[in-house]
Amino acid sequence: MAFALTPEREIELADIFGRYPNKMAATIPALHLCQDQNGWVSPEVVAFVAERCEVSVAHVQGVVTFYTLFNQKPVGQHQVWVCRTLSCALRGADDVLHHCEKRLGIHVGETTKDGKITLRTAECLAACGQAPMMQVDKDYHENLTLEQVDVILDRLKRS
Repeated sequence: MAFALTPEREIELADIFGRYPNKMAATIPALHLCQDQNGWVSPEVVAFVAERCEVSVAHVQGVVTFYTLFNQKPVGQHQVWVCRTLSCALRGADDVLHHCEKRLGIHVGETTKDGKITLRTAECLAACGQAPMMQVDKDYHENLTLEQVDVILDRLKRS
C-alpha cells in the first residue's frame, strides 16, 4: 500500500520545502516527518520521499542507512537510547545498559514483547558533562543512577 501524509503533515512538508534551496536538500527533514507519522521508514516511505524530493530511491535509501536516527524496521512506542561514548562509558554507561536489558528482558536492538520499548545505543548524544545519560524518545536523562533508570523504565512501561 502506498504511503501518504495526513493533510496536516502535507502542510508541514510544504513548509519544509519552502525553507530549502531545492527539494533534494529537504530529504532529511522530509524523512523525519514521515517517520514521525509512520513510526519507521518503510520501503513505501522511501519511495514517497524520493518522489516528493525529486531524487532517486537509492539516494533516499542511502540517507536512511547512513543516519542511525532513521528506523529501518518497526520500533516500540518508546525508544531508549543509552549513550556509550567514552565519557558515559567511564561513568557507568555499561551498567546502565545492562540494567536496562535485565529490567526490560531484551537486548540492544530489540523491542519488548508488548511493543512499548525499543532499546538502542548511541555513540554520542552530546551530553558528555552529564554522563551517564540516555535519551528516551526526545528527552534527555542525565547523571543517571540505576534507581533513576528504574523510575524512567517503570513510567514507560505504564504509558
